[in-house]
Amino acid sequence: MNLQNIISELEKVDGDVYDRLKHVSRRSMFNMFSRKVTAVAAPTVLASALNKAYGQALNPTVVDVLNFALTLEYLEAEFYNVGMDSPGLLTGTARVVYGQIQKHENAHVALLKSVLGSQAVAKPAFDFTAKGMFPNPFGNYQVYLTLSQAFEDTGVRAYKGQAPRIIDNDPILTTALQIHSVEARHAARVRELRGEKAWITGNTSPGVPAAVYAGDEAVRHLEISSLYPGVPVENSTQAWDEPLSKEDVLKIVTPFLA
Repeated sequence: MNLQNIISELEKVDGDVYDRLKHVSRRSMFNMFSRKVTAVAAPTVLASALNKAYGQALNPTVVDVLNFALTLEYLEAEFYNVGMDSPGLLTGTARVVYGQIQKHENAHVALLKSVLGSQAVAKPAFDFTAKGMFPNPFGNYQVYLTLSQAFEDTGVRAYKGQAPRIIDNDPILTTALQIHSVEARHAARVRELRGEKAWITGNTSPGVPAAVYAGDEAVRHLEISSLYPGVPVENSTQAWDEPLSKEDVLKIVTPFLA
C-alpha cells in the first residue's frame, strides 16, 4: 500500500490534516515514510494517527463496512500464513510472490484493527476446503492458486462495492480504495503465476467459484448505453472490475467459515 499517497490524498480533501495530526509533525510524518519502515509496521503507525484524528466519531455505517473488510482480510491473511508455513507448497518465484502478498494482507488486518479499535470483530475460524469443495488446499499447489485467485478477485470487487457506503468519509474511503488497489495487484500477480494475462476478460468463465465472477462481463453503467466507438466488447470488459454487494460477498465467503 502506498502510505504516503494516503496522506497526500487526505491533504487534498482536508487541508488541515496536518493540524489534525498535530501529535505527528509534517516533517516527521514524511521522515517516517522515507525510512525503511516495514510493510507491517507502517500501516499500524498511520492507522494510529488517523484513528486519533478521525476515529473517535466513526459512524455505524463506517464501522460495518470496515468490519466487513476486516473479515475478508482475516481470511486472506490466514490463508497466506498457513500457505507459507506448509512444507513444499510454495517454492521459487511463487514463494517470493506469496511472501510479499502475505505481508500486505497482515498489514491490512493491522491497519483495519487499529482504525476500529475496540469495535473490531474477532477473527473467525476458517475451513479453506469450503466444506470439502476444495480438498487439500495446502497440499495441492493448483488448488491453492485457484483459491488465491478467487480470494483476491473477491476482495477487489468487495471493496469497490462498499465504496458508495463510505463516500462521505474521505480518509476512510481513501484508505479502503488504497487497499482495493493492492488487492487488484495481487490478483494480477496470481494470474501471472497461473500463466494467464494479468487482467480479466469477460467474466473469466468458468471461474471458480463461479459467484466470484458473476456479472464481471458488464460494460455499461448508469445512463451510459453504448461503448466507445471502435472499442471491442472484450477490451471494455478488461477496463474495470464490477462491484459485488455485501450480500453477494457473504455468499462467497460463508462456505469458508468453519
